[in-house]
Amino acid sequence: MADPDPKNLDESRNVLWSHLEEERVCMLWVKGSQQHPQPMTMFADQDRATIWFIASADSDLVGAIADKARGRDVDAGLTIQTNKNAYMASLVGRVEISQDTEKLDELWDVAMAAWFEAGRADPKVRLLKFTPREASIWSSQTNPVLFGIKVMRAAMVKGANKPDVGTHEVIRSFETA
Repeated sequence: MADPDPKNLDESRNVLWSHLEEERVCMLWVKGSQQHPQPMTMFADQDRATIWFIASADSDLVGAIADKARGRDVDAGLTIQTNKNAYMASLVGRVEISQDTEKLDELWDVAMAAWFEAGRADPKVRLLKFTPREASIWSSQTNPVLFGIKVMRAAMVKGANKPDVGTHEVIRSFETA
C-alpha cells in the first residue's frame, strides 16, 4: 500500500471521523489488561476529538479501566472495519470513566436502555470517554475481484511487484490546524 501525502492530514482526519460516526460499532480494550477487546457502540464527537461509550460498571472493560486508573492515564485501543471502501482503522489513546451527566443524557437512547435493568437510573451505568492519540488507517478503493487478481498475480508471477491495493497512513495528532 502506498503512503498518502501528509498534506492531506485534515482530510484524512475528517474521513476517519466520518467512518467512526457512520459505523457506530468498534472493538475496544484496555491495553496491558487481561480484558479481551469487546464490541461497543461508539458515539464519535469530532468537535471534541472524543469517542464516547456507555458501559456497565460490572463489565470487564470498566473493571480494567478502574484497575489501571489508580492515579494515571489508562491506554486503550479501538479498531473499526467497514465493508464500504474496505476502510480499517486502529486507534490508540486514553480512556477514562467520565462523570459528565449532561453528555450521558445527550447520548442516552432506547438502545442503551435495553442493556440496563433500571434504564438511565441504573447505578451500573458508566460513561466512558476515549481520547484518541494516534490512528493507523488502511483503505482501498479496489473492488474485491481486482484485489484478488492483484494478489494472485503478485504471488504467481516471478519478479512481480507487491500488489498496490490501497493506502496506509498514520495520524499522530487529532488537533486541527
